[in-house]
Amino acid sequence: MTPRGKDLAKFSIALMLLLGLPTFTVAQMGAGSSNELQQKIMALKQAAAANKQRLKQYQWVETSQITLKGEQKPEKVYQCSYGPNGQVQKIPMGAQPQQQQQRGLRGRVVEKKTEEMKDYMQQVQSLLSMYVPPNAELIQQAFQKKNASLDKTMGGSGVQLVFQNYAKQGDQMTIGFNTATKKITTINVNTYMDNPQDAVTLSVQMASLPNGTNYAQQTVLNATAKQIQVTTTSTNFAKLQ
Repeated sequence: MTPRGKDLAKFSIALMLLLGLPTFTVAQMGAGSSNELQQKIMALKQAAAANKQRLKQYQWVETSQITLKGEQKPEKVYQCSYGPNGQVQKIPMGAQPQQQQQRGLRGRVVEKKTEEMKDYMQQVQSLLSMYVPPNAELIQQAFQKKNASLDKTMGGSGVQLVFQNYAKQGDQMTIGFNTATKKITTINVNTYMDNPQDAVTLSVQMASLPNGTNYAQQTVLNATAKQIQVTTTSTNFAKLQ
């Protein structure tokens, strides 16, 4: 590498550290590395599918805290379980926060903004449902298009599987996976809405129940363009009768 090339490489690493961007060693796509990556992806898909079936046997409590432009909104609590369609159903628990009604033009403006925010958050949730739980078909497509890589810098039995252009051009999903326990440990998503400038990030920290069933213990969603942060925690898991 030329001196100029070395300087550019050092600058790139320094810039990533400064901005807090992840640095990782990507597995080379030789025959051996490609086979190893494929094996890890297969184990990931099998573990995720089996765990989802176990999770369907439970109900749990989800607490959601929204911060809008730095202001915390009243938290919302839901009873959650998987429905017949395979999607999580949420039933509000306890007294729900009441919005103060305002009359006249100001009231109509507030009502309109509230509805717009609800619509936006529904679109965000729909987008993120493509990432969490990980979609086996999209994972396989990313591998076949050589948009998947393996990061083994975590050490021990932990690896990170990195998927570029997973659901959208230019997005990225990084899954922390313990190859010994066959469990997902973390999920980090960098994506966007219709416009790439409308960035959305999601950080998921996983945990396990006593019988080994994996679940999303805490998720933090950031929609920077709208200055929205949503922190969700899952607790009180109980097996359905």
